[in-house]
Amino acid sequence: MDREPTNAPAPRKGMPSPRLDEAEFKKRYRERFFDPAFRPYDAAINGIAEVAWQAYLDSRKSPITRKAGSEFADSDYDLSVDWLAARDAVLEAQKSYEDETLLPTILIINGSSRSEHTCPGEMSKSYRLAEIAQATIAGETELGTKILDLARLASEYGRNIHPCKACFSTAAPLCHWPCSCYPNHSLGQVQDWMSEIYPLWVAAHGVMIITPVNWYQVSSPVKLMMDRLVCADGGNPDPSLTHGKDAALAKQVELNGWDYPRHLAGRLFSVVVHGDVEGAENVRRSLADWLRFMKLTPAGAHAELDRYIGYWKPYATNHDELDANEDVQEEVRNAARALAEAVSERRAGRLKPIGSSLKNPHPK
Repeated sequence: MDREPTNAPAPRKGMPSPRLDEAEFKKRYRERFFDPAFRPYDAAINGIAEVAWQAYLDSRKSPITRKAGSEFADSDYDLSVDWLAARDAVLEAQKSYEDETLLPTILIINGSSRSEHTCPGEMSKSYRLAEIAQATIAGETELGTKILDLARLASEYGRNIHPCKACFSTAAPLCHWPCSCYPNHSLGQVQDWMSEIYPLWVAAHGVMIITPVNWYQVSSPVKLMMDRLVCADGGNPDPSLTHGKDAALAKQVELNGWDYPRHLAGRLFSVVVHGDVEGAENVRRSLADWLRFMKLTPAGAHAELDRYIGYWKPYATNHDELDANEDVQEEVRNAARALAEAVSERRAGRLKPIGSSLKNPHPK
């Protein structure tokens, strides 16, 4: 999208610094070794803390890089090997998505953080509904399925989805696809799960999100994932174009003309939201609106569902309420069937996205 050249405004500054002094940094660093079993190793821990402090002091976000090469705008720019690995996984997933010799796949996302493997001591209804959806697709179609269990954020060691840093709000090209904000080794922001989640979305021909209502909103894991998918909707696939995180340069790139590439456009979706008191309809609508905004295609009325399970009943009996509500179980099966049918029709060339050739006057 070409525009008349415009001088970019300078990035606004003025927030207080979050930088720590050495004593506070090392205090926080050692907190991960709180267990008394580490005490015999305190000397080694102190040495490691000193290395971490120097990395923090020098802001060594990406300590291992390589030259970008000829496929990038600035071939001499030093790109993080972490980001390059994430990009390679996304490119491979895109090849899989486009390969018509492979079975189409549906990604089913359990959005609840509840799990019997941590504090709640019990599985979630969302996970049960995800299993129902997967069994329906596997038993009635030839499509492949994968379950993304976001409950593992709360129950599995080393699973993190770090918060979005809102680079997009400074300038769209500052938001890289896939996200380059993480890992940030100098800040200890590592083990970011999104580098594995992006390829799952890219490879999927259909996405089915199943989530509870948490305080009138989607669950915390779903919202973290949603925010970090902003780079899939207008994000910049070439960090060398903005010399990494050069905010002023990114502003100029956007003002020179940015086409807001929709990296997940055309995938089909289903949304299932369940609650027990309030908010299910609004959460279902907001999820569907978000997916539509990213140019994913709804799989029809049966594929979008909001229901109450155990309405105003005790939480202690919520699984019994789901057991008894066979109609909701069947509606979830129908949502899965609708999505599977849409994916199959799309693969057969009989389901063309309406308006796909129209130019959006507001691409942002």
